[in-house]
Amino acid sequence: MFTSVLMIEKALTSADVEFVTTLHGDEQVSFHVLLQPRGDQADRLLRAIDDIALGELEEARREGRTPEGDEARSVGQQALDVSLQALRAAGAEAVGRLVEDHPLDALKSLVAEAGADEVIVLTDPHYVEEFFHRDWASRARHKVGVPVLKLFSHSKA
Repeated sequence: MFTSVLMIEKALTSADVEFVTTLHGDEQVSFHVLLQPRGDQADRLLRAIDDIALGELEEARREGRTPEGDEARSVGQQALDVSLQALRAAGAEAVGRLVEDHPLDALKSLVAEAGADEVIVLTDPHYVEEFFHRDWASRARHKVGVPVLKLFSHSKA
């Protein structure tokens, strides 16, 4: 069985589930999912800049109303639960948890704990962070000791 750690920031769409569950053909895959709930004000600013870069001005305006920090935990838990159910419905084994502390420390620990074969980082584009190689995938490549695949979400959840 192939073991993947899947790092996400929102609920998986059906297209995302199909994509990640078919990456390895017919081989059975086990997913350990990490979901990072929304962060702080700095994250909000970066997301708004990304929205503007994508031409999604309405999304940028809505960033101010998006739950952050502790408020975002319950939304994050719901997104995690939906994602795990969707992966299981597609025939994969799936367990998961919310990120409590620093996402890359949690990722490194989970890779070691699960004996993961790879890490898949599945997010919306984050142009500012990607430009400076501060996105999760770029930083994880230097930290986790297994291949890191960076994928973009297929659509908004």
